[in-house]
Amino acid sequence: MFVASETPVAQDSLARLTERYGQVSLDQAQVIVALGGDGLMLATLHRNTGLPVYGMNRGTIGFMMNDFSENDLPDRIARAEPTVTNPLAMLAGSADGREQRALAINEVALLRAGPQAAKLQITVNGRIRMEELVCDGALLCTPAGSTAYNYSAHGPILPMGSDVLALTAIAAFRPRRWRGAILPKSATVRFDVLEPDKRPVMADADSRGVESVQWVEIRSEPAIEHHILFDPGHGLEERLTREQFV
Repeated sequence: MFVASETPVAQDSLARLTERYGQVSLDQAQVIVALGGDGLMLATLHRNTGLPVYGMNRGTIGFMMNDFSENDLPDRIARAEPTVTNPLAMLAGSADGREQRALAINEVALLRAGPQAAKLQITVNGRIRMEELVCDGALLCTPAGSTAYNYSAHGPILPMGSDVLALTAIAAFRPRRWRGAILPKSATVRFDVLEPDKRPVMADADSRGVESVQWVEIRSEPAIEHHILFDPGHGLEERLTREQFV
């Protein structure tokens, strides 16, 4: 089954590939071929848990995508190497009393939503680890997401298959030099927003936002697996390693 982003180049590739290889419905598909960038890959994985996804880059960013080619596609898919990743499960409590859930393949981020810096209290496995972090935000990411927003915020790149998560501060003001922590994958991390009326904060799970959060709990969800297919020698583990030597 082919899916594509709305860009002209992706839609043109979709038309050519479906004409050449045909198209099937989702209930008949064994593999989804995603034509676009990393945003499309994340959306496709969220919508179709269980089916492996083979991406080809027809967007601006393609860290999770393979190079595009119309030739020998069935053979490329047959030889592709799978990468399995578990998402993060977010539970967020809003100022209106509602609780909202979301999954994130890359990261869950808390971001200031007003002119003043956010104040966050950080608890890990029920124990307060930081009484007050003054910052533009903080995020918790998976190894698969460690080269995305986390890396831009100077967080560590995590090897695929490592049972750890990265907790990274975004523009920390106090403690000024605190860069974050590496936590076991089994950890449950809770952020409590201090002074939420004066310093509003939003939570974002793979670009799905929750406004005016007062607290957020995040943990890995091992019961859910996402399968991403890569050409041999070009999987996420190799890409994560290569990224550190650029």
